[in-house]
Amino acid sequence: MKALVRAEFLKQRSIPTGRGLVAGMAALIGFAVLLHGLSLPADHLESRQDQLEFVFRWGALFGTLFAALAGALSITGEFRHGTIRPTLLATPRRINVLGAKLASGLVLGAGFGALAALLGAGVATLTLVGRSYDVALDTGDYALLLAGGSVSAALWGALGVGVGALVRQPVPAIAGLAIWLLFIENLLVAFVPRAGRLAPGAAGAALGGIDTGTLLAPAAGGALLAVYAVTASGAAALAFTRRDVP
Repeated sequence: MKALVRAEFLKQRSIPTGRGLVAGMAALIGFAVLLHGLSLPADHLESRQDQLEFVFRWGALFGTLFAALAGALSITGEFRHGTIRPTLLATPRRINVLGAKLASGLVLGAGFGALAALLGAGVATLTLVGRSYDVALDTGDYALLLAGGSVSAALWGALGVGVGALVRQPVPAIAGLAIWLLFIENLLVAFVPRAGRLAPGAAGAALGGIDTGTLLAPAAGGALLAVYAVTASGAAALAFTRRDVP
């Protein structure tokens, strides 16, 4: 099993997809933070909660999204290119193959989350200071953004692997994850907050202490997101071990 995990990490480091995802994530975080930090009026940037919700949240959001995409692509890419066949011939126990991908998704997802949180917080802080606004966040808020963003992205990395194992095709997996996190959940939280705050993306955002008036407490959000990740992993294990490989 350890050899499989090492091989999976080597595979993810050696393909250009990972570097492309990191570059795309960094570009989107910078664009979103600068757009909101430079364009919003002063009355939307005064309080701690406003700064978290309108400026600092983008690092956590895109870290989560790209961790999920990386997890999904780690398995859908193998189905698309046919490399899943030699992988399973070399390792007939499919559950071990999936376990290695889940472990890789967790670790790489945490890396995506930490990088996104640091980048988002750094650009947001510089933007507010550049506009001569006081940054209302304290050290604890920054620490929670980093820790919560890392844990959320790690769990979403595993969720992405689960979605990829179920869907098997990269395009619907990528489209589904992006549409869910960027659009559907925003609508749910905005119009049906009691249900929306229980969605997996909102649970991940709660880990970073964002919008505490609407979302769950960080510990509750983390526990709920872990349940989603375990459930997705279980469903993926059933599908991956029982379905034929095309």
